[in-house]
Amino acid sequence: MTLPSLTTGQIAELVNADLQGRDDVVIVRLSGLHEAVAGDLCFIRSSEFADQWKNSNASAALVTRDVEVTPRPDTTLLIVDDADRAMIMLLDRVAATQTKIQVGVHPTAIVDPSAVIAPDAYIGPHCVIGASVTIAARVQLLSRVCVGNECTIGEATILHPGVVLYDRTVIGERCLLHGNVVIGADGFGFRPDPSGTGLIKVPHIGHVDIGDDVEIGAGSCVDRGKFGATTIGTGTKIDNLVQIGHNCAIGAHCVICGHTGIGGSTTLGDGVTLGGKVGLPDNLTVGAGATLGGGSLAHEDIPPGEVWIGVPAQRARDAMACHAVFRKLPQLSRTVKKLAKQLENTS
Repeated sequence: MTLPSLTTGQIAELVNADLQGRDDVVIVRLSGLHEAVAGDLCFIRSSEFADQWKNSNASAALVTRDVEVTPRPDTTLLIVDDADRAMIMLLDRVAATQTKIQVGVHPTAIVDPSAVIAPDAYIGPHCVIGASVTIAARVQLLSRVCVGNECTIGEATILHPGVVLYDRTVIGERCLLHGNVVIGADGFGFRPDPSGTGLIKVPHIGHVDIGDDVEIGAGSCVDRGKFGATTIGTGTKIDNLVQIGHNCAIGAHCVICGHTGIGGSTTLGDGVTLGGKVGLPDNLTVGAGATLGGGSLAHEDIPPGEVWIGVPAQRARDAMACHAVFRKLPQLSRTVKKLAKQLENTS
């Protein structure tokens, strides 16, 4: 990743690092240890990476303070409390230089006359804005965004190409929705037809309400409520290809990883973490601060603060104990067969 040219001294000041080596080395790129060349900055968070430093061609490295790294001639070490956090600060700096803030309505956009759009917002090419929509200051709709009737989008929110907001969706401030996110589609609800053939669709007339500082990854979907709201709490981060069903209540500052599916009317407390490919059926409750490991499938409520894993999901310590026994089953099976044969021979 290319940087605006910074010297090692400037970077040290930016991330509050202790400098070991030259302060005038010009850094032009962030890179990994293996692919780094002269002019690159890499980062070392553990002794494993420290061992790789001696063979790296990087000019400088951000190093977590308690990791021992042998200095090399003509290279610079920037010692920080947390190399990952320092790298995030640098990435923020790069992202700020790459972000292009635009203003106005592109001539190809279609905007209903009743929509209220802040003067410093941006409506990009081929966007469609419905009736009675409110779009706040510094909002960026990049292209091909479709905003249904009576939607509200809070300040400084960014919607990437292909995002679709169904009617009455509410998006908070400083949210980030990546490409092809769909908010407010019908929940998946059907009942058998009394005639005995086919299905009757259950109408969903609710909406989706998303808090501030929420990020939703590409291709994810949040369904609207049947007659109330599906809610996503402030600060929650949702990965790519996640499905959140109708009438779910997702708490604040949750982390939901890719390919997770959450059934309708399920509740997540604040600070819940769901690993990749987690499955939650309808009407469950996951308590605040709980964690479900990747690939877990829950069939019952998860108490607050606990870590559950497995299929079906159970407390991590119980799941690991079961797994230890499971691994011994082949040997146990052979032992049982051997004992059975011995009993047959002695009978």
